[in-house]
Amino acid sequence: MEVLLLEYLPILIFLGLAVGLSGLMIMASVIVGARKPDPEKNSAYECGFDAFDDARMKFDVRFYLVAILFIIFDLEVAFLFPWAITLSDIGEFGFWSMIVFLGILTVGFVYEWRKGALEWE
Repeated sequence: MEVLLLEYLPILIFLGLAVGLSGLMIMASVIVGARKPDPEKNSAYECGFDAFDDARMKFDVRFYLVAILFIIFDLEVAFLFPWAITLSDIGEFGFWSMIVFLGILTVGFVYEWRKGALEWE
């Protein structure tokens, strides 16, 4: 039983260090951080509407559209990394499968571009 518990000792040490360091960093930021909000800090940032306003206010659906498009293209591009690493192992079939995948991705991107989904007014 002791041998089994000794195998978990490095994990417990790592978790203890992670929790301790993260708590130390949070406490340091609370102690050292300045709390002087000014109009510039409370102004609209990337979202386009004022911060600290009503949480139920309506805003443009284009925010959702841009977010969905980003997630779609970001996740599809993430498939390129394992493909590039294993390209020598998967052979010609794997290569042409990815070319078809990239072709479909390109067609979707061109479609979204022509529809104006990537334009912001």
